[in-house]
Amino acid sequence: MTNTLIIPASERRLNNYVSMEFTFKNTLTFAYRSLVKGFKNPESFADVVIMPVMFTLMFTYLFGGAISGDVTAYLPIIVPGILMQTCVTGSSNAASQLREDMDKNTTSRFKSMPIARIAPLAGILTADLVRYAIAGVITFAVGALIGYRPPAGLFAVLACILFMSLIAWCLSWLFAFIAMKVKSVAAASSGAMLIMFPMAFLSNAFAPTETMPSAIRFFAEHINPLSKAVSATREILAYGTLSSDFYFALLGSLAILAVFIPLTVRAYGKRR
Repeated sequence: MTNTLIIPASERRLNNYVSMEFTFKNTLTFAYRSLVKGFKNPESFADVVIMPVMFTLMFTYLFGGAISGDVTAYLPIIVPGILMQTCVTGSSNAASQLREDMDKNTTSRFKSMPIARIAPLAGILTADLVRYAIAGVITFAVGALIGYRPPAGLFAVLACILFMSLIAWCLSWLFAFIAMKVKSVAAASSGAMLIMFPMAFLSNAFAPTETMPSAIRFFAEHINPLSKAVSATREILAYGTLSSDFYFALLGSLAILAVFIPLTVRAYGKRR
C-alpha cells in the first residue's frame, strides 16, 4: 500500500503563479543585462541607428525618381520597406549574443544558478524589443526630415512600429535556434544573413512587384511573408485600417513562434 500526496488545486495554482512571477522577474533581469552590455558597446546598435538613416537616404534619392517619378511619391513605398528591413536585420542580434554566451561558457554558469532556465534566452530576446523601437523611431524620423507625412497620423506610426517589432521578435526565435545549431558567432551571423537578405530584397519593400520577373514576383507576392507585413504597414499608414495582409502577416509570425519557441528552448536546454 502506498501513500499518494494530493496537492489541492488552489495550491497548484498558487505555485504556478509564483513560478511565472519568478520566471518573469528573471527574464527582465537578463533583459537588463543585455541592454547594459549593448549600451556599453554603442557600435552594437549600428544596425538599428545607422542603417535606417543610410538606406532611407540612399534608396530614396537613388531610386525614387526611377521607380515612382519623384522622391515625394516614393516615400510612402520606401519608408515602410526600410522599417521592415531594419527590424528584421536587427532581429539577428539575439543569435549573435546567444552564441557569444555559449562560446564563453557563460551559459553553463547560468544553468548552475537558481534561476528560471529559460530566463537567459528569453531575456536577450526581450531586450531586442528596445532595438526594434529605436529602429522604428529613427526610420520615421528620417522619413519626416525628407518630407514623409503619413496620412493616418502619429497613432498609425506607433502601431506600425509595434507591428514590425512583433514580426522581428518572432523571427528572432528562428535566428536563436540557428545560433544553437552552429559552432561560432560568425556562423550564427552569416546564417541569419542568408535568410534575412533574400526575404528583405525579394519582396515588395523597395519596388512594386509588377516590375519583377514572373518567378521572383510569385515568390514576393505569394511566398515571402514579409511582403504581407510591408503591405499591411502601408495600409495602416495611408488609411489607418487593417487589411487582410495584416492578418496574414500576423498569423505567419505566430506560426513561426509556435514552431521555434519549443525547438529553441529544447536546443538551449541541451547546451552545456
